[in-house]
Amino acid sequence: MREVELKAVVDNLAERRKLIEKAGALLSFECKMSDRRYDLATRQLSARDEVLRVRRYQSRGQTKTFLDWKGPTELRDVYKVREEVTTPVEDFGSLEEILLRLGFELIWEIDRDIAQYQLGGATVRFETYARMDVLVEVEGEPEAIENAIDALGLPRGTFTSWRLAEFVAQFEHRTGVRAAISDHEFVGDYRFRDALGRGEGFRIAN
Repeated sequence: MREVELKAVVDNLAERRKLIEKAGALLSFECKMSDRRYDLATRQLSARDEVLRVRRYQSRGQTKTFLDWKGPTELRDVYKVREEVTTPVEDFGSLEEILLRLGFELIWEIDRDIAQYQLGGATVRFETYARMDVLVEVEGEPEAIENAIDALGLPRGTFTSWRLAEFVAQFEHRTGVRAAISDHEFVGDYRFRDALGRGEGFRIAN
């Protein structure tokens, strides 16, 4: 499957949600979404700009888990494009044990609350982090993406192919506050970012 997307910072979450709902968007998920990214000790997946990720949707005592692989990022016109393969998983604990026994290591955590909508062939997902700007990701074919951006009412020039790390860096530069994009970071545990060195190699694929 080909993933085509753009992201932007959201100025007013409640207002932007109202606008796309007025345009006919249907809410498909409103829950906590957590990503756990894995790589080998040699970091060969990261070196190839590939991602092995476990994504979990948690809401009202129910959890849905998916194992994802993403290929290297391409930029086509203004859009970020990646190949993606995903499959549902019933048992997160067993999956995690399999990955660890195969030699994979947990190298990143991302936790946020999301509200995800479907609008005219596009997926529009608002992401609220513990301490960072609220983001909106719009995914689909280019025409559907552009129509959804029009419905959101945000300036077209604010949408970009940036990775999450670039939004984090922008937030930290603008505010002077260290962002928290996971539950552990929110309580001061920056084990993964600190292991890389502040800012060095900080590239989150998302």
